[in-house]
Amino acid sequence: MKRRDATGVNGVFEEDEVSAVLRETFYGRKTAKRAGPKAKKPDHYDVICISLYKEDLAQLDKMVAQLKKRGHRRISRSALIRFALDQVDIDDFPRAY
Repeated sequence: MKRRDATGVNGVFEEDEVSAVLRETFYGRKTAKRAGPKAKKPDHYDVICISLYKEDLAQLDKMVAQLKKRGHRRISRSALIRFALDQVDIDDFPRAY
């Protein structure tokens, strides 16, 4: 029976080579693959986050559903809020709302 050398990986790679492979492959900076040129982001709107009471959100959803039943297929929460902003008169806005 032939006796095996017990050096294993240590006999194949030197310590510096192993460190280099680990550093480049596992710990290195991952680069994202791009499908093509980066698309320009639209600048005519911003995505924001606002808080609403659950009751207000339910009312908003109910109104959107009613408008959809009336034939406004592309209506959304955002569209209804934009419409409301166009209609409000801040001079009549109550102080303690």
